[in-house]
Amino acid sequence: MAAKPTTWAVVVAAGGGVRFGGYKQFAMLRGREVVDWSLDVAGRYCAGTVLVVPAAMVPSYQGRADRVVAGGATRTDSVAAGLDAVPAGTDVVVVHDAARPLAGEALWQQVISAVLQGADAAVPCLPVRDTIKQRGADGRLVTLDRSVLVASQTPQAFAASALRAAHAAAATSGKQATDDAALVESMGGRVVSVGGVSSNLKLTEPLDLAVAEALLAASAVR
Repeated sequence: MAAKPTTWAVVVAAGGGVRFGGYKQFAMLRGREVVDWSLDVAGRYCAGTVLVVPAAMVPSYQGRADRVVAGGATRTDSVAAGLDAVPAGTDVVVVHDAARPLAGEALWQQVISAVLQGADAAVPCLPVRDTIKQRGADGRLVTLDRSVLVASQTPQAFAASALRAAHAAAATSGKQATDDAALVESMGGRVVSVGGVSSNLKLTEPLDLAVAEALLAASAVR
């Protein structure tokens, strides 16, 4: 009988929260720190969780996850640090931004399932609602076809071997990315989409925290 695939999560909570005005991932959201919402769902769907936090906060967050490590100067560096702490032999790695505390169980299930079915990576995506324009170096705008554009979210799930290879290549080349799927894409990996959720907002500004509070109060998520 084949062994059951092992899944670990890397919850990234190492950002400085410049636009938010502080560590948004440690702000309070309905009586819990923002990061705790992500750790809770990760603990239900993964065999273990690595929490990535600013270096100075590692001691105070020990015990909040199976492993707690210091982040790096960029998001890519922070995920790489978390990935290094994931045990060898893990089959699937889910990378999630702690700044998205409303990602529910169904979304975690969908991305993990897509990877178990053979994808190198699975990303929640939403259709783009706004008209998107590209600004050139000369300041001129070019309107893009939004029908072929999507907005990506986390959690993103990966075949562990594909994610490790992508990060190894990035470390060699110095490549940085705003999400890990981009690194797998650059390696020619098969990246698929699952349906994103509009309530899975990313906390960027203080107003976003108030919106998250309202969604939870209305039981719109979880």
